[in-house]
Amino acid sequence: MDKIFKILADRSRRLILTLLKERPREVGEIVEKMVIGQATVSAHLAKMKKADLVIVEIKRKNRIYKINAEVWNSFIKEINRFGSETAPYLSDEIILRRKM
Repeated sequence: MDKIFKILADRSRRLILTLLKERPREVGEIVEKMVIGQATVSAHLAKMKKADLVIVEIKRKNRIYKINAEVWNSFIKEINRFGSETAPYLSDEIILRRKM
């Protein structure tokens, strides 16, 4: 789970995940949607692959990247586990800080 938090800490990687959420994509398609170069996108994808957050399918000479749904869903399940228990306390804290 720590690896995924590190992945999500970077804005560019969050954007890549958003693009991959729509559908699997080749590196070139991702580069077209971003303001960073292909080498940087490839480096981000390599880190995401190392964290098992993305899967690579090789079709001929093309690498198709997609979100690893099993790992992502497991991560979301863990995050949701915290939300239901802590949400009331967080909202109380926000209200208290506003009054100060």
